[in-house]
Order: sequence, then C-alpha cells, then structure tokens
Amino acid sequence: MTSPATPFTVLIPARLASTRLPDKPLADIAGLPMVVRVAQRAAQSRAHRVVVAADDARILAACQAHGIDALLTRSDHPSGSDRLAEACEQLGLAGDDIVVNVQGDEPLIDPALIKAVAELLPARTEASMGTAAHAIEALADYANPNVVKVVLDARGLAHYFSRAPIPHARDHAGTAWWANGTDGASPGVPTGYSPLRHIGIYSYRASFLRQFPALAPAPTEAVEALEQLRALWHGHRIAVHVTASAPGPGVDTPMDLERVRTLFS
Repeated sequence: MTSPATPFTVLIPARLASTRLPDKPLADIAGLPMVVRVAQRAAQSRAHRVVVAADDARILAACQAHGIDALLTRSDHPSGSDRLAEACEQLGLAGDDIVVNVQGDEPLIDPALIKAVAELLPARTEASMGTAAHAIEALADYANPNVVKVVLDARGLAHYFSRAPIPHARDHAGTAWWANGTDGASPGVPTGYSPLRHIGIYSYRASFLRQFPALAPAPTEAVEALEQLRALWHGHRIAVHVTASAPGPGVDTPMDLERVRTLFS
C-alpha cells in the first residue's frame, strides 16, 4: 500500500523589473500574461496551492483577473528566495511544509517535474533543498557558462554546481567525452556517465526557506553567481531529481518570448 502524497505549495516569484525584457511577468502569451500561464502549468502538478509572490500591484491584478492566487511582497528584495521567505510568512506555512519555487518565466514547465521535485524532501530527510537536472547531450551546452552544471555524489545529492564544464575529463578535454567511443563514451569514462545540466527549480521546507536568506553568502556563490552554492557552503544538502527530458524553454529575452509564443500558437 503506497503512502499518501505529501501536500506541497508552489510559490512563483514575479517581479516587473527586467533589463532584457521589461514587464516580463505580464508579457502576453496567446492571450494570457506569462505569469498566469506559469501558474496554470503549476496547478497541474497536483500542488495543494499555487501562489504568485508579486512585487507590483499590476502583477497582483493580472493574477486576480484570471483566478490565480497571488500576494504582494516588498519590492526591494535582493533575491527570489527573500521574496519567497516573505511569502511563507504571509501564508503562515509551518516549518515542515514543502514549498516548490517555480520561476515566473517558465510557461512551459512540466507539471510532472514540479511534482517530482516536491517529492524529494519527504523521501530525503537529510536534505534541506531539492532540485532537478538532466543529462547534457551537446558539447556546446557543456562548454556554455550560461548552462549550469551539477555533479552528484553516490546518494544523488549535489556535490557541486558550476558554470564551468564539470566534471572535467582530463584525458578528453574539448570533446564530448561522454559520447565519443564505440561503447557510447570515451576510453576511461564509466559507461552511461554524462555531465548534468542543472534545472532551476527548487523545493524547500518552509523553515529552511525562512532561514536561507539570513545565511552569509558563500565565496563560491559570489564567484560563480549561483545562489544555491550558499546552501552547500553552510553544510546543507541538496537532493537532485534527474529527469530524462530537457525542460521547455524559459523566457529571458524578446527572442525567447517570440519562440514561446510560436509554441503556444
């Protein structure tokens, strides 16, 4: 007999300020604001509740006009995790409640991925956070500093995140070492092993999410510009769900927006 699923809340941080795409949460995608599209996808994950944590009354109004639960948070938060910590307080979430952070610019996110990341923490009591990754196929992605990589330990917990190509194959530098040989990998590379691309979705216990913004930033976080390294620096563990498929495209630029609009149409 299977145990009942642990309820979880999806929080979607949304802020209007964006240097590359102004008013991004309100960008129209097939007749609906992008943040509404994201919330609708998140609702398909079987979350107990989906809430947009907005920094502007216009986002709040857009959500309410389409039946999306939303709350107004301070506009001066330095990061999305700070905004989510305030949202936890406003919602009165208990310490062990599971929260999933879904980015507000992911209108094509897979609801099954959200659910899988939510289910990490009840199963991995030693972890303070959960996230996701998938295998990298292209050498260009492996070398791209905008594609964040993650290396796991034997238990499926994050060992390190980096913008650099990790793990570095000393004897096969500059090649797709995981798919070069006749057996699917270069000589000396374990069969079936490949680098992993990190997917920017996170689950937390509400108590840790409240604590996280108060932790001192890590030197590695400052160097890599990766906030999740703060958790590792302070000794917290991050469980990782490895999914077989790449996530749908996010929206960072006007070109991204047009690509997503085309997919919806």
